[in-house]
Amino acid sequence: MNSNTEKRIALISVHGDPAIEIGKEEAGGQNVYVREVGKALAQLGWQVDMFSRRVSPEQELVVHHSPLCRTIRLTAGPEEFVPRDNGFKYLPDFVKQLLQFQQENNITYPIVHTNYWLSSWVGMQLKEIQGSKQVHTYHSLGAVKYKAVDTIPLIATKRLSVEKQVLETAERIVATSPQEQQHMRSLVSTKGYIDVVPCGTDIQRFGSIARQAARAELGIDQDAKVVLYVGRFDPRKGIETVVRAVNESELRNSGKLKLIIGGGSTPGNSDGRERDRIEGIVQELGMSDIVSFPGRLNQDILPSYYAAADVCVVPSHYEPFGLVAIESMSSGTPVVASDVGGLQFTVISEKTGLLAPPKDVAAFKTAIDRILLNPEWRDELGLAARRHTTEKFSWDGVAVQLDGIYNQLLTQQVKEAALISK
Repeated sequence: MNSNTEKRIALISVHGDPAIEIGKEEAGGQNVYVREVGKALAQLGWQVDMFSRRVSPEQELVVHHSPLCRTIRLTAGPEEFVPRDNGFKYLPDFVKQLLQFQQENNITYPIVHTNYWLSSWVGMQLKEIQGSKQVHTYHSLGAVKYKAVDTIPLIATKRLSVEKQVLETAERIVATSPQEQQHMRSLVSTKGYIDVVPCGTDIQRFGSIARQAARAELGIDQDAKVVLYVGRFDPRKGIETVVRAVNESELRNSGKLKLIIGGGSTPGNSDGRERDRIEGIVQELGMSDIVSFPGRLNQDILPSYYAAADVCVVPSHYEPFGLVAIESMSSGTPVVASDVGGLQFTVISEKTGLLAPPKDVAAFKTAIDRILLNPEWRDELGLAARRHTTEKFSWDGVAVQLDGIYNQLLTQQVKEAALISK
C-alpha cells in the first residue's frame, strides 16, 4: 500500500487554530475539538495534519503535538487576525497553499475533515480538484444563529448557501447530537449523510479524585447528602426548580442535606439579578443553613465539587448538549436532569441518572430523593455513568467513532478504484 495515503488525514480549521491558547481571540470550543480529536486519532495510528491560517509573522509554521500529529499554519491573506465573518475572501489563497504543501511533501490527503463553514468551502474545492473524501463538522449553524441575532452580517447569504452545499455533497456530516442533526434536516437540507458523534470531555481530569478525598479537601462532612448545581445564573437554567425540590426533600430536616449552587455572577447584570432572586427564595424558604453559593468554580477545583456530590442536578428549560451532565457523570456522580434537548442524549434515565420534566418541582424532588435515600444505587448509577462517558464522550471514544467513519470511506474508495480499473 502507498504509505503516503495510508491512514493519513487533514483536519482543516481555517479560523480555529488548534495550537493556539484557549481564551485568545475567537479561541474556544472548536480549537479544543480539533486539537483533541487530532491527538486522539494519532494515537489510533493516523498521520494527522491540522491546517489553520497564520495570523501573525511570529507564529511558528509547524507545531508538533505528538509524533503523528501536527498543526500546519498556511499564509492566506495578511498575517494578522481577521474576524471569521471577514475570512471568506482569503479561502482561495488557503486552498492554493494547501495544494502547494501537498505537492512539496509528495502527499495527497484521501480524507479531509473540515470544521466550521469556512473550512467546508476549502474541503469542497479539494474534493473537486483531487477527489478527497470530505467529512464535515459545523460547530454552529448559520440557520440557527441568524434566528437569534438582531443584525445579520453581509456574509450570511454566502454562509447559508455554503452550509447547504456541504450538507448535500460531503461524504459524511458529523452532528454532535441528535438535536443538531434535527436542525440540519429541518433548517438546512433533507439531503446528505449525517452521523451523530458527540463532543468529548477530559475523562482523566473529571474522575481523578474519589468522593472521600474530595469532601476532605472541600471541608464537607463525609456523611452529608450533597446536591450540586453547576452553571450560569440564568432563569432558563431552572435553578429555582432545584431549590424548591431540595426544600421538599424527605431528608430536609435530617441535618445532613446540603445544596451547593456553583457559578459566578456579575452584580447588576442579568445573572446577578437571577442570583439575587435565587438567594431571596432560599431565605424565604428558610434554607440558608443548608444552601451554599461558592461562586465561580474554576477548572482546578471543579472536579472536586463533582466528585464530592451525591447527585448533580441539571434543571435547564432547554439544553442543546449539556456539558455539565457529562463532566458530572465522568466524575462518577449520577445526574438528575431535565428531559429536554441534548440531555435526553447524554443522560440514560435509570442507568446513569434520572430525567424529569423541566420546571416540575415534585418530579425533581422524587428523582433526587430516590438517589439520596439509596446509597448503593447511587454508587451503581455513578459507576455506570463513568463507564458511559468513558465509552461515549472521552476524546478517545470520539476518535474511535470517527475512525470508523473514515475507514468506511477509505474502503469505499478502494472498491471504487477497483471498479474503475476493471
